[in-house]
Amino acid sequence: MSSGEEQTLLLEDELLLQNENNGLHTGDGSVDINGMAVLKQKTGNWTACSFILGNECCERLAYYGIATNLVTYLTGKLHEGNVSAAKNVNIWAGTCCFTPLIGATLADAYWGRYWTIFVFSTIYFIGMCTLTLSATIPVLKPAECIGSLCPPATPVQYGVFFFGLYLIAFGAGGIKPCVSSFGADQFDATDPKERVKKGSFFNWFYFSINIGCLVSSSLMVYIQDKAGWGLGFGIPALFMGIAIAIFFSGTPLYEFCLVYVKRLESKFMLTYLFYLICQRSTGKKVSTDLCLDKAAIMSEAEIKGGDFSDPWRLCTMTQVEELKILICMFPIWATSIVFSAVHAQMSTIFVEQGMQMDKTIGSFNIPPASMITIDVISVIFWVPIYDRIIVPIARKFTGRERGFSELQRMGIGLFISMLSMTAAALLEIKRLQLVKELGLVGDAVAVPLSILWQIPQYMLIGTAEIFTYIGQLEFFYEQSPDAMRSLCSALSLLAASLGSYLSSFILSMVTYLTTTGGKTGWVPDNLNAGHLDYLFWLLAGLSFFNLLIYTVCAKRYKEKKAS
Repeated sequence: MSSGEEQTLLLEDELLLQNENNGLHTGDGSVDINGMAVLKQKTGNWTACSFILGNECCERLAYYGIATNLVTYLTGKLHEGNVSAAKNVNIWAGTCCFTPLIGATLADAYWGRYWTIFVFSTIYFIGMCTLTLSATIPVLKPAECIGSLCPPATPVQYGVFFFGLYLIAFGAGGIKPCVSSFGADQFDATDPKERVKKGSFFNWFYFSINIGCLVSSSLMVYIQDKAGWGLGFGIPALFMGIAIAIFFSGTPLYEFCLVYVKRLESKFMLTYLFYLICQRSTGKKVSTDLCLDKAAIMSEAEIKGGDFSDPWRLCTMTQVEELKILICMFPIWATSIVFSAVHAQMSTIFVEQGMQMDKTIGSFNIPPASMITIDVISVIFWVPIYDRIIVPIARKFTGRERGFSELQRMGIGLFISMLSMTAAALLEIKRLQLVKELGLVGDAVAVPLSILWQIPQYMLIGTAEIFTYIGQLEFFYEQSPDAMRSLCSALSLLAASLGSYLSSFILSMVTYLTTTGGKTGWVPDNLNAGHLDYLFWLLAGLSFFNLLIYTVCAKRYKEKKAS
C-alpha cells in the first residue's frame, strides 16, 4: 500500500471516529486556536458569537462615526471646496469597498479569518488614532477661518489626515469579509439545530451593524458638531479599541475550520484527500461534464515526466469544482448590483427630494439627510420580527429550516425595492402637482408637503435590506467553495460598490439625454421645473427587469448540497 493510500485511510478513519463520538465534538471537524479538537458544549454557538456581534457593533459605530460626517470635516476644517470634498469622500468610500478583496484573499489563501482580523484590526486602530491626533494636536490642524478667509491646510496636515483615513479604509476592508464568515463558522454545519441558528446569526449580525450606524448617525454627529472633532474622532477610536478587546476576549470559545489550520501542510495532497473524504462521507457527486475538467487531467508528457507539483500546469479536482461553483454564482451576484444602485438613492436623490419639501415639525427643522435613520430603524424593527415570527411561519409552508432559501429571500427583497421606487415616484407626482397649483415651477423653493411622507419609501428600502442584503450574506457563505468564503463575501461588498457606480452612470446618462436641445431635463438644479418622478419610474422599471432576470437565474441555479 502506498503512503498516499495510507494517509487517505488514516484521515477517513479519523473522520468516521469523530462522527461516532456521541456528540462530544463538532461533526465538521472544528478545532481551537491550538489545533486541538473542541468540546461542542463549551465552544462556538451563540456564546462565541456574542463576542463577534459585540465586535461588529462597536466597529461599525467607529466606522460610521468617521464616514457619516466626513464631508463636513473636509469642508469646515481642512477648508476644501464642495467638489473636492465630495470627490475625496467618494474615492475613500470606494476604497473601503475594494480593499475587502485583499483581506479575503489573505484570509482564504494564507492566514485564515482569525489572524486576518487580528492584523487588519490593528491597522484599523492605528488609523483611527492617527486621525484623532490630526484633529487634536494644534500643529496638525489647519488654522481657523478669519471671516471669509480660510487658510489652506499644509502638505503635512493633509498627509497625516489622509494617511490615517486610508489606514482605516485598508483595515476596515480587510476585516469586512472575514467577520461574518468567522461568526457563521461557530455553528456546526452537521447539526440540524445549529444550521437554523446559523441562519439567525446573519440576521442579528446585520442588526448589530445597524445599531452601530444608528448611534453614529445621531449621537456622534452631534458630538462632532457641538463638542469638536478631537472628541468626535477620539470616541470612535475608543470604540474601535473596545471592538478589538471584545473580539479577542472570545478566543478560547472560538471554533476554527480545519481547512485553515492545515492549509500550509502539503497543500496538494490534503486537497485531494479532502475531495475523496467529502465524496465518501457526504455523497457529494463531483461532475465531470465541463471542459474545465481538463485542467485536472495530466497529458501523456506530464505523466512521463512525473512532475505533478506545478499548480500552474495541473489543478486538483476540488479546485476545478470550486471554479464551477463561482461561475454558477456569477449571474446571481450580477443581479445584486441593480439593487445596490436603488439602495444608493437614499443618500442622494431621496435627500434632494426631501430638500424641496416642508421640513418643519412645530419648531423643529428636520435635516433631509437625517431621514436615512428611518431606514436604519426599519432594519432594527424588522430583524427580530423576521427571525422570531416570519421564519417559523414560513417554515411550516416551505419545510425549510430557515423558512426561505437564500434565493427566495433575495428575490423578495428585490421585489420590495421596486416598491420603494414606486412609492418615491408617486410622492414626487403629488409634490409636482402642488408645484403647479401654487405656481412655483420657476422657483427653487420647498412646497408645503411634509417630508414625513418620505417615510414609506425609506421603510421599504430598509425592509428590502432585511431580505436581499442578509440573504446575500447567507448565500455567499453557504454556496461558496469552502475555502473561498471570505473572498465571496468580499464580492458581495464589491457589488455594493458597483451599484453606486451604476447609480452615478444612470444619473449622468439621464442628464445627458434629457437636456439635449436646451431642455430642462429630469433632474435640474431646480427640481420644481424637472421630472424627478420619471427617474424613479426608470429605476422601478429597471428593478422589474432585473427581478425577471434574477428569477430565471435563480430557477437555473443548482444549490450546493454538501459542505
